[in-house]
Amino acid sequence: MKKEIIDFLRSNHKEIHSDWQNKMEENRDQPTLRITSENGFFMMSQEFINLLLGDSLGYNTLNDKLPFFIEKTVSYNWPLSFLVKGIQVFEQVILGHLEKSELGDKDNAYEQVRLLDAWLHPLCQRIVEVYSNTWERTFSLQKIALQELSAPLIPVFDGITIMPLVGTIDTQRAKHIMENLLHGVVKHRSEVVLIDITGVPVVDTMVAHHIIQAVQAVRLVGTKSMIVGIRPEIAQTIVNLGIKLDQFETKNTLKKGMEKALEYTNRKLVEIGE
Repeated sequence: MKKEIIDFLRSNHKEIHSDWQNKMEENRDQPTLRITSENGFFMMSQEFINLLLGDSLGYNTLNDKLPFFIEKTVSYNWPLSFLVKGIQVFEQVILGHLEKSELGDKDNAYEQVRLLDAWLHPLCQRIVEVYSNTWERTFSLQKIALQELSAPLIPVFDGITIMPLVGTIDTQRAKHIMENLLHGVVKHRSEVVLIDITGVPVVDTMVAHHIIQAVQAVRLVGTKSMIVGIRPEIAQTIVNLGIKLDQFETKNTLKKGMEKALEYTNRKLVEIGE
């Protein structure tokens, strides 16, 4: 940027900072921003404007601090549109102050806009790029974490494990379920595994096919499996679709499945009187 504009920003950075903060507060109408506390919003806004002003004054703040700032905005679920709006408001505030200064004659107006745009446009592109990369990396890590939690194998007794399934089962998740199941029954030396589908909202042909595949794979490694949690509406759907589960042990509740699993391992529940 031209030296006189840099000198102007350095001399008026407090006023520009204050005006920008007030205007950004007016734009705080998105749900993801409203849930941020007043203090949190103020601190994040302070950090953002300091990055912009620091870059304008040649302090190289973007390379040093931008990635850390963007990581925080992603963790706060701040939309990218708000950051872009922040840059637009920043330019408007600077131009507004320039108009009121001795540099604000009409002859210089076009040149000032051109200089600011030449600086802020690449800056905006840089922020979009870092935000997108950070969001994609965060999303990938969250997806991996959710996959690890989506099909846990829980040992409840020696030789007996349970895999509770919750939510929709697609092809990718079904593959993950089978991997967890096979790895888990070997790791825990399971004699019986209960696959609980109580939390699966819909059992169609594809879901049933994946569950059958998982049961067959478990049988190959020497573990008996049982499908539990078959609700009446699920049972009716299975019958209407012509899906045959005759070759597998099934129970309508986890409790009944557990009782049967104990029988398979030569144990049983005994009530103790007072």
